[in-house]
Amino acid sequence: MRPSNPPGSAIRVVRDPASLFAKAEVRLMRRADGSAVLSSLQPLGPYPRSLSEYLLHWAHMAPDRPFLLERTHDGSWQGVTYGKAFAEVQRLAGWLLTRVTSPDSPVAILSDNSVEHGLLALAAMHVGIPAMPVSSAYSLASTDFARLKSIIELGAPSVIYVDDYARFAPALAAIDSLHNAALLLGRTSSVCPNDTARFDSVHVAGSKVAVARACTAVTPDSVAKLLFTSGSTGAPKGVINTQRMLCANQQQMAQVWRFTTETPPVIVDWLPWSHTFGGNHNFNFVLRAGGTLYIDGGRPVSGLFGATITNLREIAPTVYFNVPRGYDLLVPELRADEVLRRNFFERLQVIFYAAAALPQHLWEALEALALETTGERIVLVSAWGSTETAPLATSAHFRAEQAGVIGVPVPGCELKLSPHGPKLEVSVRGPQVTPGYWKRPDLTEQCFDEEGFYSIGDAVRMVDPDRPERGLYFDGRVSEDFKLSTGTWVNSGGLRVKALAAFAPIVQDLAVAGHDRSAIALLVFPALNACRQLCLDLPADAPVERVLAHAVIRERVRAGLRELHRHGAGSSTFATRALLMSAPPSIDSGEITDKGYINQRAVLACRGQLIERLYETVPPPDVITIDD
Repeated sequence: MRPSNPPGSAIRVVRDPASLFAKAEVRLMRRADGSAVLSSLQPLGPYPRSLSEYLLHWAHMAPDRPFLLERTHDGSWQGVTYGKAFAEVQRLAGWLLTRVTSPDSPVAILSDNSVEHGLLALAAMHVGIPAMPVSSAYSLASTDFARLKSIIELGAPSVIYVDDYARFAPALAAIDSLHNAALLLGRTSSVCPNDTARFDSVHVAGSKVAVARACTAVTPDSVAKLLFTSGSTGAPKGVINTQRMLCANQQQMAQVWRFTTETPPVIVDWLPWSHTFGGNHNFNFVLRAGGTLYIDGGRPVSGLFGATITNLREIAPTVYFNVPRGYDLLVPELRADEVLRRNFFERLQVIFYAAAALPQHLWEALEALALETTGERIVLVSAWGSTETAPLATSAHFRAEQAGVIGVPVPGCELKLSPHGPKLEVSVRGPQVTPGYWKRPDLTEQCFDEEGFYSIGDAVRMVDPDRPERGLYFDGRVSEDFKLSTGTWVNSGGLRVKALAAFAPIVQDLAVAGHDRSAIALLVFPALNACRQLCLDLPADAPVERVLAHAVIRERVRAGLRELHRHGAGSSTFATRALLMSAPPSIDSGEITDKGYINQRAVLACRGQLIERLYETVPPPDVITIDD
């Protein structure tokens, strides 16, 4: 299927928050023990028993509307309509029923986002088989395959899908002795061994009755997905996602994002479906609303972001989702390219960021570009949750005045705010919360308190304690905060955001060190392209170490340290030393996810020797100090 024109071209663009969103109304109940419970005054409405009901609805109501589209080798967009998607889901589900004999044997999907990936996941869930998307980085970017092996052993899949046998051959060889699964290959796989099946050819005659029977047997408590968290230490955990979680979460989102029930959304999205942001929040958002998802083959990393820019020049989204690193790369492109800027903002109603805090300078840049291009402000919003909450627990369904506001609880969700040192730790209760971890009852028991609240380990603070409807700020991970040797608490997450702004544009991310030390120091991952552009006297292919040692780069970092000190209010609010790291974060060590989010704890644990260098009495030459 090849659309002649992008769908949604006649969309009525509404940018007034009062028309886009439901009013934020909450109840705050304070308790004698110092905790409080925050909840929405809006009751949660009814929701389907399974995601398949959304697909069936749109296959009947809009069978010819494009659903999933991707670039082909010739650069065109091809994919499936809702009618075609339902037919393909039935075909694939019939075959899966002959291969999977137990709901405890999921379908493992090792490949990146694609039309085939989406259809196979929907087919598995349609008949009560858990879909188990696994980060492709564990297969394609790993060197030891340790995380992939752990996931396959724990998941025990009956079917494993890869889009191309040759690309995944090393990973498949590494896990060969760990499973008895049937191997399913993409239709364009360059190699197809005799004992494998192909996506386009699997079919079981007369399977519709069996598929219909299995679909009817799916309940809200059926396991829909297994999603594996990155894990700061040890092996990834398999988070159970039930049909109830996914459907309740979409109803919660629909009630606060009222505009999505009026016009089918169009999104251009790269966020991986092996994670809850892309695979649950964004994919299911499009499915519930009968929208169109253009699968972006780009990534917010050097060498791949150009594909995202090409897509955004062509397809005008109505809602745009990304992580802060993506906006960091997008803003300069929007400033430099009028065609891109006009197309990007043409139909855009909401800009959404999550997975990490957005630096304030990016917030202000996006607001300014939107106003310059459209003559109107476009609302920037965020939300908060985790893989265990499907993921939406809060939503900023109003115009916040600055970055970092994560909103208020969505309908049907309660937040318990409990004192933890100088912070408020937040825990969650509601129908979108996981029942636990796959085959790990010990972990499940540890994560729930006596009232049934799930503890995520994050902290929040109120924008205005006297007006809780103004929302919450994300206040970092409780486990990432630490005390200096003076006994002063350090808000690691808040300092990280300020440091990223102070060092822009030469820093990609950083980790905050200083536990039991007298001062704070930073391990800095440089944005190498931006650094190279500042080193005008170096050749384009100069070694990384030479770039990072350049006087211009060192002085830029030193200026950032001084800016933090100038605006700080004590030793816990600024750093005195920084070290630029030439080695990028490692996915094998859990230092980074394929969303580009840095795991602070893992970085500090893996780079202990570098931390010791930061704190040597006489700083080594590569350590940049505030006093130089």
